[in-house]
Amino acid sequence: MSSTDQTPEKLYAAREPIFPRRVSGKFRNLKWWLMAFTLGIYYLTPWIRWDRGPKLPDQAVLVDLANRRFFFFWIEIWPHEFYFVAGLLIMAGLGLFLFTSALGRVWCGYACPQTVWTDLFILVERWVEGDRNKRVKLWREKWNVKKIRLRLTKWVLWFLIAVATGGAWVFYFTDAPTLLVDLLTFSAHPVAYTTIGVLAMTTFVFGGFMREQVCIYMCPWPRIQAAMMDEDTLTVGYRTWRGEPRGKHRKAENADQLGDCIDCMACVNVCPMGIDIRDGQQLACITCALCIDACDDVMEKIGKPRGLIDYMALTDEPRERAGQEPKPIIKHILRPRTILYTTLWSLVGVGLVVALFIRPDLDVTVSPVRNPTYVTLSDGSIRNTYDVRLRNKHGEDRPFHISISGDPAMRVQIEGTPYETVTVPADTQLLQRVYVIAAPGSDAAREERTEFRFWVEDNTNGDRTFADTVFNGTEN
Repeated sequence: MSSTDQTPEKLYAAREPIFPRRVSGKFRNLKWWLMAFTLGIYYLTPWIRWDRGPKLPDQAVLVDLANRRFFFFWIEIWPHEFYFVAGLLIMAGLGLFLFTSALGRVWCGYACPQTVWTDLFILVERWVEGDRNKRVKLWREKWNVKKIRLRLTKWVLWFLIAVATGGAWVFYFTDAPTLLVDLLTFSAHPVAYTTIGVLAMTTFVFGGFMREQVCIYMCPWPRIQAAMMDEDTLTVGYRTWRGEPRGKHRKAENADQLGDCIDCMACVNVCPMGIDIRDGQQLACITCALCIDACDDVMEKIGKPRGLIDYMALTDEPRERAGQEPKPIIKHILRPRTILYTTLWSLVGVGLVVALFIRPDLDVTVSPVRNPTYVTLSDGSIRNTYDVRLRNKHGEDRPFHISISGDPAMRVQIEGTPYETVTVPADTQLLQRVYVIAAPGSDAAREERTEFRFWVEDNTNGDRTFADTVFNGTEN
């Protein structure tokens, strides 16, 4: 055959539609509860109110981009305190490493947004079109009135969920009740409608038409997780030494030589990724454990022990093949790798809590104005200019007294007032221009650089804070 007659090999396989069958069991029930819990948190959190005083927003969780602030119940994060957010992200990463090391892709199987919304979309699909057999039959049918009606009904419900998903997201960035009224009266900012539209379409497409493809091709975690796992990681697996050789005919000749697996395909039919766990560990497996529920149900019906498909570790295989008991779960979980992740996770968490409780309610930063570096006044005094940023984290206006320590020949002059006190509005920051003047002939006026300290005191409660800087004299 000539090379021109050969069909070129395809680099990408066409998607095979997957129609997972309904299953019941402890892992499926756990997924229902977690889905309700996570979706409840996502959709309801923006509507929780939290009283912070008359001049602060009363939304419990709010990312206030306009004022560059993040509110989480009683906690308020300012822009210069972004290390709290960084710390939470580090904790999230370490937590993901910990759970993956202990239980494989348990995050993917139970709490990943892609998994949660896909589960919800499949639930809607089952309500509208029926269980697996009916959906397969409908897929193979030619287009008719019934198929169009069922498809449109399903897609409309999917789209409503997707719009609610995008709408819930924008409520985290402004006052939710106010924004809802603006959205319904078409008076909201175009950015809000654009964000809802983009998130709605991605949710609709990813949850409805690209379910397993997102997990296999788009998400990097399946390829990273291997570095987090070892031989003692508990993950979903098939006991080949017990199930093989598989066979359907239990009453046939030599049936006593068959394994426990009756090749009923129940584990495959319930898998949302469409894989066969009996083929071993696979990149596509999200360890949702629905195959465990399906197999346990079959084992009970044929009078065999449960656990043909189960959470297990690679180190259990030689022990079970030899007829020994597997290692206790606690020994799989408590090992050096998981202990290290837990320790690091705890240290970061404790550090954030300590930093949260010791942070002051009064803060100051000082920026010298270098254009010009200094000014010589008519009486020979040398003046430097500084921009002093005062942060008042209290819920009411506070008077702040500004002073300096260092060379006694230097004094403070605040722009716009003859006094050394300025009032900073509640829960905001004030940029105040401040002058520091050195007396003629003093060391500070003559020397190139003189270190000194700005002090800021809250006149209401006596709290004090400081910022170090330098004064520039004439020898520059």
